[in-house]
Order: sequence, then C-alpha cells, then structure tokens
Amino acid sequence: MTNSTFSLKNPRIEVVDALRGFAIMSIMLLHNVEHFEYYHLPESFPDWLVALDKIVWDSLFFLFGGKSYAIFALLFGFSFYIQNDNQVKKGNDFRVRFFWRMMLLLVFGMINTAFYQGDILTLYAFLGLILIPVVNWSNKAVFITAVILMLQPLEWARCIYYALNPDYVAPPNLSNAYYESIGNFMKNGSFMDYVIGNLTLGKIASLLWSWENGRFFQAPALFMLGMLLGRKQMFTTTVENIQFWKKVLRYAIVLFVPLYLLKTYIATLVTRVTMSNKLSVIFSSWSNFAFMCVIVSVFVLLYQKESVVGTLAKLIPFGKMSLTNYIMQSMIGSFIYYRYGLGLFEYTGATYCLLIGIVLFFIQLSFCTWWLKTHKQGPLEYIWHKATWISFGK
Repeated sequence: MTNSTFSLKNPRIEVVDALRGFAIMSIMLLHNVEHFEYYHLPESFPDWLVALDKIVWDSLFFLFGGKSYAIFALLFGFSFYIQNDNQVKKGNDFRVRFFWRMMLLLVFGMINTAFYQGDILTLYAFLGLILIPVVNWSNKAVFITAVILMLQPLEWARCIYYALNPDYVAPPNLSNAYYESIGNFMKNGSFMDYVIGNLTLGKIASLLWSWENGRFFQAPALFMLGMLLGRKQMFTTTVENIQFWKKVLRYAIVLFVPLYLLKTYIATLVTRVTMSNKLSVIFSSWSNFAFMCVIVSVFVLLYQKESVVGTLAKLIPFGKMSLTNYIMQSMIGSFIYYRYGLGLFEYTGATYCLLIGIVLFFIQLSFCTWWLKTHKQGPLEYIWHKATWISFGK
C-alpha cells in the first residue's frame, strides 16, 4: 500500500493525516493525566497504585511531553505549504488570506482557552505569521533560519550574560505567580469564574510559560521545517524518501541519548541554578526535537508496511478533524475534571486518567469516522475553511 501523492486535484497525503491524528491522540492522553492542568494528587491511594501512577506519568511524558506539540507544529508548517502551493498553482497569492486564516485560528484559540487555559492555538495563530515573510525564501535560507531559531539564541545570550556576571541571580519565572492565582479560582470557581480566569490569568500564564520555555523560538522553527518537508515532498512514498527517513531515525537516536542525559542531569553538572535553568530549557528543547524526529520517522516508516498500515490508517479521520477534536477535548475534559463539572480531579490519578483518556479517544475516533462518511471536513474545519475564503469584495 502506498500513500497518495501530490496533485492539484488530490493534495492530501494519508500518512500526514494519520500522523496528525497520532499527535492529537497523544496530546489528549497527556491532558487527561494532567487533569487538564488541574494538578492534584488524590489521597488514600494504595501504595501499588501510587507506584503505578508514577510509572504511567513518567512514561507518557517521556514519550509525548513536548513531542506531540512539536509534531503538531511540524505538520502546521506542512499544511501551510500545501495550501500556499495549491493557490500558487492557481495564480493566487495566499499570504493575505493566510493572515486572515490565522486571525480566525486566534478566535478558535480563545474559545478553546475559555475551557482550557493551556491552549496552543492562540500561540500558533501569532507565531504562524512568520511563515508569511519567509514563504518565498530559498530552501537554504529557510533552513538556516529554522536552525538558528531551534538553537534557542535568546537562552544562549542569557547564559553568556550569566557567565559574565557570576553574582547575578535571575528572578523567578513570571508565569509562576499567574499559575498560583489560577490555582485559587480553580479550587472554588463556578463555570464563569473558570472562563474569565482562563481568558485572563490563564492566557497570560500560558503565553509566559511558552516564552520562558523556548516555544517562541522552537515553534516557528518547526513551522519552517514542516514547510520544507512539503517543498521537498518528503511524505510521499519513494525509495529516496524512505532512505531519508531511515537516516533521520539513525541521527535522531544518536542525538537524543546525550541530549536527554544533559537535560536530566544538568542541575547536577551545573550547580548554579540561574545558569542550569536556562541550559535546561535549551537541552529540553533539543531533546524533545530529537525524540520527535524519532517518532515521526518511525511512524512514516511503519506506514509503508502492509502489516501495520491498516491500523495506523484508522487515525486518518482523527487527524482530518484535528481542530474539532482538539477543542472538543478541552470542553469534555474540563467538564470531567474541574469542579464545575464532575470534579474527578479529586479521585483520579494518572492510571485512571489514562484509561479515561483512552475511552474518550475511541469515542472521538468513532465520531470522526462516522462524520466523515457523509462530510468532507469536520464541523469546525468546515467553518474555518468557509470563513477563510469568505469574499471581502473589491
């Protein structure tokens, strides 16, 4: 079985939709074990369950923490390439329309934030605008820019400053105070308290956390790399591309091991907290990127195998409706775990939450499969598409 190839008539590539579905699924599982960022450890759990919860938590964050969003960002850039390329073939300039599309994504992001303050759509709506000026750059220029951003230049600049000023002590992250305030309204808030708090304190906290953890540099780099993968048609099935992904897998594994060790033990190697905190951001970003490359390359290579592709292809409907699924997750998850809903955060640890997440995934997957039998797009994808191409007049 082979993937569909590029054409103006049928621009979709199955493996990309399946990979996007995998990313959304893993994001959903992480959100569930976090109680959708309502962190709480239930009391009176037996020791065996506490130990199992720790294994589940550590395993999921090792596999998906920071990697699932990276895959999502990579495919965000790839999708931009597909849309822009289709319009170029028709003789249209997509840049203004893409700006409008990002403003619409911002609206979707704010709706999602009302339910879940950890929303990523608003960040992508702003950072995605960087694709507008670079869309016509050469592959070399885009790649060099992506590498520079991926290197986390701001964090290195701070490290140099700290090295030159050994007595300097960096203040606590600004996001810490906001997350403390969020904890207060989450303990006793009504639904409207949650909505208002998420859209104000929560949104600020989330954006500050993204800034403090290098996402403002990593995400645009991934957008550009995804665009380059589209330009080079690296997701189509050819002998050369299969060799490319095998090479990516080998290099990514070799890079991941030392980067993960550095990330894990940097506080021991560098005892000055001010310095080790920034180095941790750098090595975490690089480690997550390397492991993301492992996941993507393994997924693409497995998709070429007859014995596996049938199973992975079942994720295609989930990936095609990624926007609908992402926002639906927030609505359902917040109701399940927050106090204005079922309040299950008090009674569930990582193991129970993983089981809940798996059940919710299969419910959503069934809905997506049913919906796409009679519709070309998911409900929110349809609205986004129609609004994107609304006529502004002459």
